[in-house]
Amino acid sequence: MIECKNLTKIYKTGNTETRALWDVSFKIKEGEFVAIIGPSGSGKSTLMHMLGALDTPTSGEYFLDGNDVSNFSDDELAVIRKKKIGFVFQAFNLLPRASVLRNIYLPLVYEEIPREKRYEMADKALKNAGLDKEHYNHLSNQLSGGQMQRVAIARALVNNPALILADEPTGNLDSKTGEVILDTFKKLNKEGRTIILITHEKYIAEHADRVITIKDGEIENDSRKSNQKKIKNIKE
Repeated sequence: MIECKNLTKIYKTGNTETRALWDVSFKIKEGEFVAIIGPSGSGKSTLMHMLGALDTPTSGEYFLDGNDVSNFSDDELAVIRKKKIGFVFQAFNLLPRASVLRNIYLPLVYEEIPREKRYEMADKALKNAGLDKEHYNHLSNQLSGGQMQRVAIARALVNNPALILADEPTGNLDSKTGEVILDTFKKLNKEGRTIILITHEKYIAEHADRVITIKDGEIENDSRKSNQKKIKNIKE
């Protein structure tokens, strides 16, 4: 599904250059559950932006489903994000005065999907994310942190993307609730979705089947689950 070839990202401010990524290469197969782990400033967020078609590399190639999106225009990247990728963020990014259902189906309104179909799609996404139906008409700011993250997961699922990108999805949750959210990602992975989880915590990364460790903009380690005991805990 994903192939990165020698991805490099350099930010320029005046005469100053900052190297965020350097010569990063790897492949991710459809249906994998991969964690990308690294401390602050390691380049993991920059890499996530590349994988999520939110940014393009300074050099190198990024193939998604066989398409080289490295040099896509902003409009082309937007189409890729809409059709192929679902995002889950640490801060939830929900509309606080909108109901749970409205938070989920609002993107479908812009696509002019009929109202009945919108509700059907939102209901399916919320069920897959594990949110009880009794909460559908609550405002998002009336929910607990775990419930809000389930709504955020449902929003990522509503267009049925093959790839889910989760950036520190348990960062604003207590450890018990975080485990429940991680179990939700495992369930979605078992259903065939490709999951990429961005984190700086070892215990979060260990929920994935494969861990890519990034440091100073370069891949330091790429290990499967059987070798995860070798991964050092990384702290902010």
